[in-house]
Amino acid sequence: MMKPDRSDALKLLLEYVKNEKMIFHSLASEAVMRGLARKLGRSEEAWGLAGLLHDLDVEVTNAEPSVHGTQTETLLKEFDLDPEILDAIRMHNEFSSGKERSTEFEHALAAGETITGLIFATTYVYPEKKLAVVKPKSVVKRMKEKMFAASVKRENILECEKIGIPIEEFASLAIEAMLPIASEIGL
Repeated sequence: MMKPDRSDALKLLLEYVKNEKMIFHSLASEAVMRGLARKLGRSEEAWGLAGLLHDLDVEVTNAEPSVHGTQTETLLKEFDLDPEILDAIRMHNEFSSGKERSTEFEHALAAGETITGLIFATTYVYPEKKLAVVKPKSVVKRMKEKMFAASVKRENILECEKIGIPIEEFASLAIEAMLPIASEIGL
């Protein structure tokens, strides 16, 4: 068994996920998770890998909520991944796990990967369609508009508060984390 590094994880992601928007989402989730790890003094490598790989089984499972997240562990069997990373990945979709998230890492991944969807949607309503013009307060405002990006689970994003980060600060951290890769993710 080998310990995967970012390049191994990226190759694996590109092997199993073909949808460009899902790849962009995974890259954005990695960036946000690395930003959270820096803020909270956690392992950027571990948290980044969780962000990058959390949706590895999305196409294998057709994003079916009852199983999405459960197949990733099988897809990662050749790698010696920290069990905490696998737990966070499994728990990003509580529905398939049958349990509630309970650790800082699990809450961080659920909030971090979900806010990326709201940030993408917010960016698309600006005339420029560029992340550089998006303000954190706009993301927070869109949080309150239930019909805007209706599929984005606001309760997952608000799990940022369970790890001690208010929503306004979380939106700012997420945008700042995604900005350096904006061109890579179409923003």
